Amino acid sequence: MSRSPSFSVKSELSVKADPDAMQRWVLAFCIIRFDLEQGQLIEECYPPGCLSQEEELEVAFSSFPDSVSQHQNRSSIHDCIFFFRFQRHKHSKQGNGTSSEISEIVDKETSSTPEEVKSIRRSRSTDISKSSKYLYGYVFNRQRHDERLKRGGEQKSVVILSHGPYSSVFRPLLQIMGPLYFDIGRKAIEHIAGYVSLWPSPVPGKLMELPIGNAMLKVNLPPAHSLPLESGISYEESASSMAPFLPSNPSVPQGLFHDSDIFGTFRGLLLQLWLLWELLLIGEPILIIAPTPPQCCEAVASLVSLVAPLLCSVDFRPYFTIHDPDFAQLNALQEGDKYPPMVLGVTNLFFLKALRYIPHIVSVGSPAPSSSRVTIASRSTGRIPAKQEGFGLQQLSLKKFSPSSLFNAVKLRRDGPLCLMTEHKEAIWSTYVATTKPDTSILNRLIDAGMSPRVEESMSVVNNEILRRHFLELTTNFLAPFGPYFRATTPSEGSSPYADPPPLLPFDADDFLMSLSARGVGKFLSKRMRSNWLDLYRHFLKGPNFLPWFQRRLSIAENEQHRLWRQARMKTDIHLLITKMLELETVDCFNAIERHLLGEMQLQQSGRAISDSAAMCQKLKGDLQAVFNVLPNDMQQLLLLNPQRAALLQGSSNPELTKLPGRPSIQVGVVSSNSPR
Repeated sequence: MSRSPSFSVKSELSVKADPDAMQRWVLAFCIIRFDLEQGQLIEECYPPGCLSQEEELEVAFSSFPDSVSQHQNRSSIHDCIFFFRFQRHKHSKQGNGTSSEISEIVDKETSSTPEEVKSIRRSRSTDISKSSKYLYGYVFNRQRHDERLKRGGEQKSVVILSHGPYSSVFRPLLQIMGPLYFDIGRKAIEHIAGYVSLWPSPVPGKLMELPIGNAMLKVNLPPAHSLPLESGISYEESASSMAPFLPSNPSVPQGLFHDSDIFGTFRGLLLQLWLLWELLLIGEPILIIAPTPPQCCEAVASLVSLVAPLLCSVDFRPYFTIHDPDFAQLNALQEGDKYPPMVLGVTNLFFLKALRYIPHIVSVGSPAPSSSRVTIASRSTGRIPAKQEGFGLQQLSLKKFSPSSLFNAVKLRRDGPLCLMTEHKEAIWSTYVATTKPDTSILNRLIDAGMSPRVEESMSVVNNEILRRHFLELTTNFLAPFGPYFRATTPSEGSSPYADPPPLLPFDADDFLMSLSARGVGKFLSKRMRSNWLDLYRHFLKGPNFLPWFQRRLSIAENEQHRLWRQARMKTDIHLLITKMLELETVDCFNAIERHLLGEMQLQQSGRAISDSAAMCQKLKGDLQAVFNVLPNDMQQLLLLNPQRAALLQGSSNPELTKLPGRPSIQVGVVSSNSPR
């Protein structure tokens, strides 16, 4: 795109907003003004009353650049887009969900028709905004300098609040809505809200076409396996993420923030990407500092995207300010105290002193140039390009070494991160020694754009694809040894599908590490990791990412196994199966079929039945009758003493009686409740 998406407002085509439908995507639209006397004020919030007073304050304080990060030039207008994430403290429920919660939702969507799946997602999406642990705020900020105004200018922000990490949707939407609001005012909110109300429910991992006026947003949503349970999950999408191979289409997202600019953000620290990947993988606390909110947001988003397809359970804050309620707790930590697993993106240099004991500090970006107005559209990706925020065009010196570079590195380490107080530099301060070695073959494939901004942007897209695919392959291979614990089984040939499926392989951390040490980590990782690679797995098992990811995958595998065995029961010829059974096995089979039948009936009564539940009940009733008919007469009479069981058998659809040699049969329909016992 060479310019922002166009949007025209025609009164005869105006669309009325539906707040309930809108909340599938957007919790609220806010207009926030910086008042010189009262500070940040929310001028408008649509729909009204959807935020608590504490949330309104947090949104207001997070929607403006810190004073130290504002541009010092006196250009008339400066626009920027960034986003933040904050915790809803009044909600204590964890976002990743329990295994039983996942099982219930996944089981419900397993065999539903497309219409039923849409209905399930629609009914759940209305409650998402109330149950979300985190909210995301996407900001279009305008600073207008005018010497005639008090203090020489004013600033205002247009904010979209959402429960989902849909940066690929809301960045281009803000490119439309932000300028439109400053042109026509409140009417812009009404029109945008109306079109958002017409959008279909979000479908994770899919390319969606979302109409907005005379424009069409074509966006890829992050896949279900990368989202917390509260953001929606589809069984098919999550099951596909268990495949041990890489996707053939690099444009299909495999994790959060697939559109982030890894190369543009970390081009001065490319050799350190493997260190950053490990730190996020094992859940180490990281402070990322940049000159402006767009730069620190892009850095946090890019870092989170490196661990795809892993479910990232580290608390990441793309733009964190001292007004965040969590800051007081972090500021109170002393030397030796353990920081929580989180990634903080900041612009205020005060954090260097306030959080001086945080173990890993990353400085990215370049100070803003003193140019005129910053444009807000990227030609190819629809987001603010890195160049507009001042990323230099320095030549990549990946193969070069000089004594001066070594001296500068030693000086940076000696001076520490407080040297950023006087001059901003791209650097990392960390005592962690990475296990993974930088892959020079990947770095050598990256293309240097030279001095042409147009070529730079195109080459950045290519470089991002190279880097993203490499780290996707790296993470996939790192997680591959856990594959056997998610391997669903099917009934073996000739065995009964009515029996309980065998449990999945139980996980024990010590056994896993011992087995992995014996068999090795695999060819891909062994070439890229040092000899202490097993320590990385130890740290990963103890970190915050492992258990939520493992439980999520385990639940998916259990439901996949449940589906396969249920499918096998649907296809089994019960008459052929019971000819091979002994009498005791036949009784066990009867009890198992009865148990499955009662389970299906309970699902129907609770309203959670799936599309083929009625057909499954009918099949199981016929199977139950068929097995009953081949049981000895005294066993049949004994089973009929249970009124519920007798009702199940009498409710069968007049099945044909099965008579096996040497076994009597009985017509259930002629047995009354007054029969002698």
